[in-house]
Amino acid sequence: MDNDLRWIKQIKKNASESAANNLVSKYYKEMYAFHYKQTLDPDLSLDVTQELFITVLQSIHAYDPKKASFRTWLYRIASNRIVDYFRSKHYRYAQFTQPIEDIHQEVEDEYNLEIEIEHKEQFEFVNAVVNRLDAHSQQVIRLKLFGGYTLKEIAAIEAIPLSTVKTRYYVALKWIRKEMEAANIEER
Repeated sequence: MDNDLRWIKQIKKNASESAANNLVSKYYKEMYAFHYKQTLDPDLSLDVTQELFITVLQSIHAYDPKKASFRTWLYRIASNRIVDYFRSKHYRYAQFTQPIEDIHQEVEDEYNLEIEIEHKEQFEFVNAVVNRLDAHSQQVIRLKLFGGYTLKEIAAIEAIPLSTVKTRYYVALKWIRKEMEAANIEER
């Protein structure tokens, strides 16, 4: 944490490239994993992660260490960006134009390919359901499921009361389960 603040100070004061590289390097893999868990697309995850750090470095002057840790601030921006991506026209267009068979992973065994396709279909269904939630509920769900944060940590990240986070989380979870059950009934 002390390194973060030192690097941020150097970036703010004299636009230190080495400090920016250190800060990005420290969090890059974690942010990439956060994006990958939600997209299952390595190229897209790289793009979104790079865009995140460009945004972060451009707006580093707005970071206030008294309000939140840098990691918390970073996750807040990352969750906002991923919600924005899933609400974008580009994402909706890609859903109509990209076939399910477009999996960029070579699999030797046909059974493994079926499992991979089924997993991707389930993921896409859950992701589509989450995308229909309001932006605030999406952020809570994404931080909990894909970021691995506790509800208390999410309250700190979003700067809202824990009771609000719990309400959003449990209402959204109940709705997601209902949608999944409805889909299973329709498939039978």
